Amino acid sequence: MRKKKIVWAITSAIKYFEDSMKALVEKDEQGAMDSIWEASAELEYALFLFSLIQQEEVERSFWKLDLPSKKVEVRPILVSSRYLLKEAKSCIDIGELGKAHKKTWMARGLLLAVWKRLKAR
Repeated sequence: MRKKKIVWAITSAIKYFEDSMKALVEKDEQGAMDSIWEASAELEYALFLFSLIQQEEVERSFWKLDLPSKKVEVRPILVSSRYLLKEAKSCIDIGELGKAHKKTWMARGLLLAVWKRLKAR
């Protein structure tokens, strides 16, 4: 049941990522920020569920997030995040929850970077 909820949350986050990219194309930064906020909530929920499934502590210190420089546009970061989430869903489908957890965590980190950039504008 929790795996289904994780997939639902990731799928929902992907939709919000797509909504945010559409809003950016339409020059609606507030709409993009709202969608990013919703995506963030879904990813936090998915990560919470991952932590319940994987009772042992996951060693996150080895998980690295290569954040692009501050000059990189927001859309490519959103595309990368969406790609990570699609990969996470595929990992869940084949039972690789550890990899799915890591990819979801990384997507959330990119999302936070996007949020900070949009907020700073």
